[in-house]
Amino acid sequence: MTTLFISDLHLDPSRPAITELFLAFLRDEAMQADALYILGDLFEAWIGDDTPSAAADAVADALHAVAEAGVPVYFIRGNRDFLVGNDYARRAGFRILPDPSVIDLYGRPVLLQHGDLLCTDDVAYQQFRAQTRDPVFQAQFLSQPLAARIAFAQKARDASQARQSEMKQDDRASFETVTDVAPAEVEATFARHGVDTMIHGHTHRPAIHALQVGDRPCTRIVLGDWYEQGSVLRVTAQDWSLDTLAR
Repeated sequence: MTTLFISDLHLDPSRPAITELFLAFLRDEAMQADALYILGDLFEAWIGDDTPSAAADAVADALHAVAEAGVPVYFIRGNRDFLVGNDYARRAGFRILPDPSVIDLYGRPVLLQHGDLLCTDDVAYQQFRAQTRDPVFQAQFLSQPLAARIAFAQKARDASQARQSEMKQDDRASFETVTDVAPAEVEATFARHGVDTMIHGHTHRPAIHALQVGDRPCTRIVLGDWYEQGSVLRVTAQDWSLDTLAR
């Protein structure tokens, strides 16, 4: 049996083929898994569980079918869908885990997280993250009319894209460094949680990294995004494989 890990699908009406790829994945491979973990950014944007979306409805139905088939489904919120709440979780049949979380994976303690907490060189983003994770901010935001939330989300999205474009033009190398994980934070996170394996997404740089933390060999697995194709980490009791899914 296999446990599946995915992240950064960024499902959006502008890319229906990716939504269909994900739905096919849920109908087929996910039904046979030991468990399915979604490590954030399932959706390109999420402004509340009351947002009308045919795609989100279809995804909820498909995820719920996986859970009903006896496959546990777990979700960690990402930087794009941190407002996914308990209402949608019930509809989709998944359990929301804290970010980060340590799980038992075939007898091995493994740290799961979305990954943005590791990008500490991006100070502006970390400040924005702290603000938007504040329960008071979230309650005030979700109390606004849907139209106001849509406008705010679009404004924030435009500002983020403009900032990234400016950073790329000014210094591409610096942009790549700032938007990737900070090595010191990675080591500190391993040490803080006392694990030797970490799985995360967010950076869109799929890879399996071997590193040394103190006297311990550690492994950091980075999941890929689903912008052009699918990406899945398949883990068994014996090994793991980071693979792509063609459209």
